[in-house]
Amino acid sequence: MAEGILSVVATPIGNMGDITQRALETLNSSDLILCEDTRVTKVLLDRYNIKKQMISLNAQSEGRKVEHIISEIKTGKRCALVSDAGTPCISDPGTILISEARKAEIQIEGIPGANAAILALSISGIPVDSFVFDGFLPQKKGRQKKLKQLAEEERTVVFYESVYRIVKLLEELKEYMPERYILVFRELTKKFEEVWRGTPEEILETIDEKKIKGEFVVVLSPLKWKIK
Repeated sequence: MAEGILSVVATPIGNMGDITQRALETLNSSDLILCEDTRVTKVLLDRYNIKKQMISLNAQSEGRKVEHIISEIKTGKRCALVSDAGTPCISDPGTILISEARKAEIQIEGIPGANAAILALSISGIPVDSFVFDGFLPQKKGRQKKLKQLAEEERTVVFYESVYRIVKLLEELKEYMPERYILVFRELTKKFEEVWRGTPEEILETIDEKKIKGEFVVVLSPLKWKIK
């Protein structure tokens, strides 16, 4: 019996051209593709004429589907785990599956590629030799506590924010860290990519709430760092 494998495959965060040759080869050779949303992944697969069985594996279904997927891999099937965009398990589902796969001594390989947080850091122009990634901030409970902690964080901070809360976030940053230099990236690698730089107040003055759409990555400069 062939040995099964779980491949964790990074996919584009926007521009469909940002996928590696190795990722395409892995998807083509897989028996099953585990995806956050089959409709989103189908767009990518159709682009590269890849026709494979897909299984939805999202935050709601991961717990109850893991056992079945592990059993499939143990029969010798090759499974590829992808998220809607970027690198799986970075603020996306998949951690439970990988943990259980390791317990089952299943071979796991990583196929690196795009990641929005790392991309934002790389083009921020601020020191990133040491940084903190905070995923999505709490929506309600614990949000103010988290913002207070970030206001005292000495390292660069990068996190994601929803279109529904980006203006609220800027208002909160204005309250908790009014002098901090920040960058707000919208729709990285996509047609309407955009970036705002400055203090929270400066960005609030230039951002048009009515036109805001898309996905956001926010980078906070180190506590004592000043733009030169």
